[in-house]
Amino acid sequence: MNPLADLIREQIQHNGPLAFRRFMEMALYQPEHGYYTRRRDPFGRAGDFYTAEQLQPVFGILIAAIFRRLRQERGAGTFVVVELGAGRGELEPYLAEFGYAAVDVNRGALAESIHGAILANEFFDALPVDLCVYRDECWRMRDVDVDGERFRFRDGAPARKALTEYLERYGPQQPAEGTLAEVNLAAIEWIGKIGARLHGTLLIIDYGYTRRELLRFTEGTLMSYRKHQASADVLADPGERDITAHVNFTALEQHALSCGFRRLRFESMTATLLAAGEADQFAEALAGDQTERSRRTLQLKNLLFGLGESFRTLLLAKD
Repeated sequence: MNPLADLIREQIQHNGPLAFRRFMEMALYQPEHGYYTRRRDPFGRAGDFYTAEQLQPVFGILIAAIFRRLRQERGAGTFVVVELGAGRGELEPYLAEFGYAAVDVNRGALAESIHGAILANEFFDALPVDLCVYRDECWRMRDVDVDGERFRFRDGAPARKALTEYLERYGPQQPAEGTLAEVNLAAIEWIGKIGARLHGTLLIIDYGYTRRELLRFTEGTLMSYRKHQASADVLADPGERDITAHVNFTALEQHALSCGFRRLRFESMTATLLAAGEADQFAEALAGDQTERSRRTLQLKNLLFGLGESFRTLLLAKD
């Protein structure tokens, strides 16, 4: 029995096929039954996936070192760190010295003026996206319909202007018939919101691609995760599994530049963490007795050679 699936099915039966963005929004954030709003912990061994934040204390120590350097470069004055999509708040002990504030689904709100930095670690990949398909030389919506007890995709109306403009600027160049592409207008909106409030730096850590790399993703990038198993079936069991889409870093950066940001760095997370630990040769990150050092060394290896190679960091400044 899946009460959220029943709700979605009822909506489709009354109003017709549902835009995928709405399906994803309900699957993740519906107040009672959404994946991130239910009273459960999706992280770690007993959950559905790991993030870099579970590799503590090493990740927290290195992230704190990054913000310490940024604060020093900024000079005198207020320097706070706000984390978007903070989850369990595992970074809070390491960022407490910066007047840490968390903004997430059920807590906090973005202040009107922020002097310091914003951290968006695996934040943008969880925002609901529209899904489009290239048919007969135009982009069309991919909607969600009901097929018996299951949900299925179907081609819908031509994509509205905001979606086609996004795809023209940031989407696949010369798409072939049947090419799928996600449109993350929510990410663009968040960049604008951040740009209107932030005086300082924005650090984005996520997995994703640049526009040039879209040739690798002709079937889109949507994936679902449950019990550490990845699946391309993003319509199954809404509310019971995570749904993500790779981040379009070209879209984030280009819109950020139009909002007054400038790019400082765009690189692998490995390169970012290596630079963070360079000052003390990872002495703080690897401190402790022999058992603790062994545990932390394993965490560092996972960060540098596991997650670090698939995740990227984009550092932007606005002041």
